Amino acid sequence: MTEYAYTSKRQRYYSSEVGPDMRHHLKKAKNKYRSEGAIPVFKSVLRYLPIECNNLFFRLKYGPGTKVMEEDWDNLVILDACRYDMFSERIQLDGELQSRISLGSSSEEFLEENFKKRYFETVYVNTNPYVPQLGLDRGTFHAVIDLLEQWDSDLQTVRPETVVEEALAAHQRFPDKRLIVHFMQPHIPFIGETGKRLVGEDWTLGTTNEDTSGVWEHLRRGSDEVDIETFWEAYYENLDIVLAEVEKLLDELDRKTVISADHGNIVGERLFPVPTRRMYGHPYGVHTTSLVKVPWFIVEGDERRTVRSDPPVEAESISGETVESRLEASGYR
Repeated sequence: MTEYAYTSKRQRYYSSEVGPDMRHHLKKAKNKYRSEGAIPVFKSVLRYLPIECNNLFFRLKYGPGTKVMEEDWDNLVILDACRYDMFSERIQLDGELQSRISLGSSSEEFLEENFKKRYFETVYVNTNPYVPQLGLDRGTFHAVIDLLEQWDSDLQTVRPETVVEEALAAHQRFPDKRLIVHFMQPHIPFIGETGKRLVGEDWTLGTTNEDTSGVWEHLRRGSDEVDIETFWEAYYENLDIVLAEVEKLLDELDRKTVISADHGNIVGERLFPVPTRRMYGHPYGVHTTSLVKVPWFIVEGDERRTVRSDPPVEAESISGETVESRLEASGYR
């Protein structure tokens, strides 16, 4: 059975009974009950119910979403946290722009729902710390080229130029494998000139402690220091930076390429039809268009890649300490 068609009976049954977002929140509720008791769990349930109601309406309208490995491509370029509307305004490459509904509103959910408990004859060039955090760097792909050690300590992320260099090397090394290239931009931290100024004004690189707050916390609190227009400028700037590097990558890649995203961002929108408070960032299990409608930009190739079956390539895992520090820098801790 091919990698595109395989799904175990157990997976199909379990997914039909309980949605992945519900499973995630049930697990969190169980842990909260053990550590804090019943009252905090009850309050969390009250906050979550409107979200799950809206998720139900969303699934009825848009369906369950796209399994990226079942789609037709040779190279899949993932832009982390790229909204469809932003991409459609900025893309200037030759190709066909479509959209898809992502299986996740966060990187964690996207990766779990697309890749967990499967094996793919695919090489994954990675900058997202959730890949090793979820154990996807072992036995899921033919090879994972993990760039978390090639970290820019000043920018607190992996530079997109580094991703292009490593992706082209992987393309040459594995000519008979599908290729996924996961850029961290336009996700925070913002690395353009506008974004760096925001960081200098206490818009920290995603981290939160007693003295500082990350970008999303500033927006959530409605801080007087926050200029929402400057935030959008920095966000678009991050997208422009990574798209310039993607263009360089596509100049060298052959075969059919798709540019997409794992998820988007919600920036002060409310969910509907059940009203909610304004939301920010990309929380797990919140399915609305700004979060899960993602670009699907198709660049056709002259020829197609023939994929050959081979044993996976063993690689040294990233340390847990490194993964945690990269998650913190990206605003996940």
